[in-house]
Amino acid sequence: MKGYAGKYLLVNLTSRKIVSKMLDEGMAVNFIGGYGFGARTLYDYVPAGVEPFSPDNVLAFWTGPLAGTIAPVSSKYAVFARSPLTGFFGFGISSGGFAFELKCAQWDGIIFTGRSDSPTYLFIDDENVELRDASHLWGRTTWETEQMIREELGDDTVRVAAIGPAGERLVRIGNITNDRNRQVGRTGMGAVMGSKNLKAVAVRGTRDVEVADPDGLMKFSMELNERLQGPKTEKYRVYGTPANILIHNKLGCLPSYNFQRGTFEYAEEVSGERMLKTHVRKIIACTNCAIACDHVNEVREGPYAGTVASMDYESLNMLGPCCGVRDLNAITKAVEICDTLGVDTISAGVIIAWAMECYEKGILSSEEVDGLDLRFGNSEAMLEALKKLCLREGKLGNLLAEGVKRASEIVGRGSEKFAIHCKGLEWGAYSMRSLKTSTLGFAVSIRGADYLRSGSYQVDVRGEVDRLKLDYSRGKIVCDGENLYAIIDSLIICKFARGIFSSVDELAKLYTLTTGIEMTGKQLLLAGERIHNLAKCFNIRHGASRKDDYPPPRAFEEEMPDDVVRGAKITREEYDEALNGYYDARGWTREGIPTAEKLLQLGLEKEAEEIAKYQVSHELKLTGAK
Repeated sequence: MKGYAGKYLLVNLTSRKIVSKMLDEGMAVNFIGGYGFGARTLYDYVPAGVEPFSPDNVLAFWTGPLAGTIAPVSSKYAVFARSPLTGFFGFGISSGGFAFELKCAQWDGIIFTGRSDSPTYLFIDDENVELRDASHLWGRTTWETEQMIREELGDDTVRVAAIGPAGERLVRIGNITNDRNRQVGRTGMGAVMGSKNLKAVAVRGTRDVEVADPDGLMKFSMELNERLQGPKTEKYRVYGTPANILIHNKLGCLPSYNFQRGTFEYAEEVSGERMLKTHVRKIIACTNCAIACDHVNEVREGPYAGTVASMDYESLNMLGPCCGVRDLNAITKAVEICDTLGVDTISAGVIIAWAMECYEKGILSSEEVDGLDLRFGNSEAMLEALKKLCLREGKLGNLLAEGVKRASEIVGRGSEKFAIHCKGLEWGAYSMRSLKTSTLGFAVSIRGADYLRSGSYQVDVRGEVDRLKLDYSRGKIVCDGENLYAIIDSLIICKFARGIFSSVDELAKLYTLTTGIEMTGKQLLLAGERIHNLAKCFNIRHGASRKDDYPPPRAFEEEMPDDVVRGAKITREEYDEALNGYYDARGWTREGIPTAEKLLQLGLEKEAEEIAKYQVSHELKLTGAK
């Protein structure tokens, strides 16, 4: 079995015992890597009743089989735990060089259990692995931590994945930063890391990763790199994802003013085109990437001069138009704060936008927002609220650090209607009412409101379906997208490359050339379906049901005011029809529970037995029986 290192680390932070464990071929074939390994880990290690901040919650780092090889856009890793934000399946994926280094140290992943009694970090130096004191790093920003560890180890090439003060203080949207500009962003993995007193993971790898067919992989990788330099990725190379600002504004699907609107009157001022002319300092690529999408902004003048931050569409929109902010300097500063203090930019923007709407409507008083003039468009107040959130400072900071779902429940007074989330995860930068297939995909996602689980927004934005309608057929579109994305996130490769593969068979070819394990596209899709079902089983174990697969009230109760999509909203009837279509396409019950028949088809025998018990229990609750 090539490509894989064939082993992973099991680190007990309580006892400080570190054990090397073997990775068997059955695990590789059935769950591929990345997302698949994470689903298997969470299901096996986190039983019902384990709280996210408990030492019994695990924190798992996994690479894919392609990391460390010449396969393009493959230097990615994923981190998994029960999410402190949603209570369900939590994970995030990051790029950069960390995954490449970990694989070159000859490890496929790391599973952390327990909790250290003092701040610590893990140092991996090929076969030599040790826990080191991190007391001097506690309280430091992610960037400072990375630099200090490199200085301590005397090696500027060491890769570091670290949390900032937000993760240490259990801010529920805490993330993990590596290579300064790359983050494991969503579902609060940095907060779980903080709950374990784990400040960082540092890696130095010096070995080569063996592949099954070096010549074949080289030839195919060169072909793929040529495609990656073609028209399919031109937008990402030139403008980066901020190019979506004007595209989405034109379609009326650009979330503005806390999703009240789908257009922003100052869109030109925060567009990718404007940003390229006025703020982009450099464009960089991750390890083994021919695209180079990372546009790094620098503020050259004004009160935020010297600010540097990597800018993508989601960050730009959620800390910009979603908060009514039109100042690129302030938005760049906001992203830098998020990256250094360690929080998810998407969630942070949605949380602050909720607070702004509540303040403007008189739900939150001046005292409750610590005296800030927290109106839409007030960039200074946005930045102050963001700092408070990251550091849990004051009444406002402690409230916002809980995430928008919990914050709205704490405040009450009707504020729940303005909390834009699903399962507790804040919605991404795609309007709900003018991209309806996308909304279904967001809502059924296993990790909460998430554009990265199915890519369902694409059929809406491209006009492949009527984006202002929903029907039964959209369920299969979302289901198929989830299975494909499960493969992409298990291999793990960049989703910006998804359009260069002619078919799933080419993904299977890449896998076979690397590992030597014969795999067809059909078999790979079956693995994707297995992985997604296993992740869903984890959620069922922790209480998920149909009620958790709906968008927030604003999607149903308010019409869009923008001219291009005026009057658009979702009816309960059309949404229920589409949701039924999704469950039917999945082979699940109409309550969103995988059937024993489906799980057995996928080879998930023990899961079929356990989930059957949850199904019976749920049916008894619905009927009121005892």
